[in-house]
Amino acid sequence: MQLTGMDPLLLDIIINDFEQLGPMFLSHYKMLVSKLGGILSQESLKHIKKGFEKGQLKEVADEIQRSLQTAEKATLNLAVIGQSGSGKSSFMNVLRGIGHEEAGSASVGVVPTTTKKTPYPHPKCPNVTFWDPPGTGTPESLPNPFQEVVGDDNYDFFIIISSSWFSSNDAFLAQEIQEKGKKFYFVRTKVDSDLYNEKKSKPRSFKKETVLQQIRDNCLLNLSKIVSKPTVFLVSNFEPKKLDFLKLQEKLLQDLPAEKRYTSLLLLPNLSESFIEMKRAIIKEKVWLKAFKEAILAFIPLMPFFCGFNLSEQKKCLKLYQSHFGLDEQSVSQIAQKLGISEQEINSLVKSIDFNSLVKDDSIIASVKKCAESIFSVTGLPCLLFSSFTKSTFYI
Repeated sequence: MQLTGMDPLLLDIIINDFEQLGPMFLSHYKMLVSKLGGILSQESLKHIKKGFEKGQLKEVADEIQRSLQTAEKATLNLAVIGQSGSGKSSFMNVLRGIGHEEAGSASVGVVPTTTKKTPYPHPKCPNVTFWDPPGTGTPESLPNPFQEVVGDDNYDFFIIISSSWFSSNDAFLAQEIQEKGKKFYFVRTKVDSDLYNEKKSKPRSFKKETVLQQIRDNCLLNLSKIVSKPTVFLVSNFEPKKLDFLKLQEKLLQDLPAEKRYTSLLLLPNLSESFIEMKRAIIKEKVWLKAFKEAILAFIPLMPFFCGFNLSEQKKCLKLYQSHFGLDEQSVSQIAQKLGISEQEINSLVKSIDFNSLVKDDSIIASVKKCAESIFSVTGLPCLLFSSFTKSTFYI
């Protein structure tokens, strides 16, 4: 078999140079991973590297498959706590990507709306749940306002919501979480209202950056008495693209373990091009891992006969990806209503709106094959490897 100009990683698979394949896999994988981290944990990467060193391809494929399944099925429980009226419900609706008047949204009002601990599953993934306990500082509050929250050890982390100068209630909540050894994030909401009021009351001396810094400094000063390196996020629930909402999302993702990062990233709202790009990167990483797994399984005798290719599954997969980017039918309908244009106008700009058209489009299939051939750049490449890689990268 003659090999010419082939990608070194795939070349090592073919000539069974497994000892070198481990480091090369890690090198290729790092190039795919975004700044937030990837799907594979450090422990998984160690197992994969060891499997290559021992020439155990089946173990490598199994480890990749386990990591992918764990990422896709990961659960996340997030508790949003704070003073009643601080904007907890509005904040959760923004993170869940739904309007305040949509079905399934957390109740928003000028009077206390949460009287008992309420779960709000993510509309696109029930494994991700936002918990809204009753706000403190109302007649309905529990004697110990933290009782319903801290008593549950299943929360992955807490977000403390405050809408005024740092209060004794904020300090109490932060201290309780700290003593439980849990992680929390301090979010100052209704900053847009503060800016409006300051500008209206002090039109000549008003400076936006000065006001923002005063709010931030007040929170940081008080939090520093409780935690060593406090961080404060200033947000507007009605204009989430401004201020620190994006920084908060990024921080949450950075702190999550690898197995929870995949689902969490895909479910966060598309508030910026950078987040859309990160979603694209992690989906690309997932597709590459699946394709790589299929490629190495092709070298195990009889294994290809047990690894079927489910076309209907790939069709479901495409629809799922469309929903992550806000291109599913429901999202397109909502966008059309907000912009005052027809759904057809939006769909005309989407290349992957119809799975059957993609499959039937000979030019697309030809492009995929050409891409795969240039990746492999090999004459006489084993048919199973080429077939596995092409099917995975095209249809997933």
